Amino acid sequence: MTVAALDHAPDTVDTNTGGTGRSDAQAWGLVMILPYVLIFLIFVLYPVLYGFWIARKPESYVKLAADPIFLRTIVNTAVFVIVAINIKMLIALVLSGFFTTARWWIKALSVLFILPWALPSIPTILSFRFMLNPEWGIINQQIFRLTGEDGPNWLNDPTLALGLAMLVHVWKSLPFWTLILISGRLAISKDLYEAAEVDGANSWHLFRHITWPSMQQLYFTCLILSMIWTLGDFNSVYLLTGGGPADLTHVLATLGVRYLRYDQVEQSMAAIVVALPFVLPLVYILMKRLGSNSTAKA
Repeated sequence: MTVAALDHAPDTVDTNTGGTGRSDAQAWGLVMILPYVLIFLIFVLYPVLYGFWIARKPESYVKLAADPIFLRTIVNTAVFVIVAINIKMLIALVLSGFFTTARWWIKALSVLFILPWALPSIPTILSFRFMLNPEWGIINQQIFRLTGEDGPNWLNDPTLALGLAMLVHVWKSLPFWTLILISGRLAISKDLYEAAEVDGANSWHLFRHITWPSMQQLYFTCLILSMIWTLGDFNSVYLLTGGGPADLTHVLATLGVRYLRYDQVEQSMAAIVVALPFVLPLVYILMKRLGSNSTAKA
């Protein structure tokens, strides 16, 4: 084709891009994702920014620090996270080995074991509250029937009430973390265990030299993720104790509601913002671990 013919050739338009350099698929993709973006902006980003705006005054944090309940809440949160999470993850590690045993009754038991995690939080935790009622709760009724004496006032002692809240938290979330660790155990090659057993290794040797090295990264990743979720666990404490008695069992996840009950909105938002220095380092560590694991696999 000559140069003159090229000069007079009609311009062509790509019908797939509409002349804008963007394909129809990309345009429809933007249309489909737009509702999700709007939902994120309206129901996530806007409330977060508005909360920061309410909590912007330094006076709110001064009042918060001067409140003795706030200092008690920090201690409760630290105890809740350190004790409950470590107990929960250690039990999950042990149970993950138990539920991988190939016996029919263990498989049947696993169905019942997963129920606490599968059931909704509100009715299950409130059922614990009813059972722990000192007057007509089923636990104290059984204590009186067996011993002839009244049972303890479970939720009126701050230490006992916080311990029971941790127990409920462990009971509710234990099946989930056990399932995660079970998946980690099942990913380990059986050939490693068979070779070690041929060499005379016992159960402890198998766990120490095969199971734990293979699951160590998964275990600590789950531990960090569980800490993040536990810091935001509102249900276990509020539904069981309501922060009582005398507001002495509050954790950071429930403290904001206490201030809202007294119409102290700025302090409520400040209490939520105060939790960020605890959460953000854990999120950073988790993302760093996940990034290093993906890099190592690549």
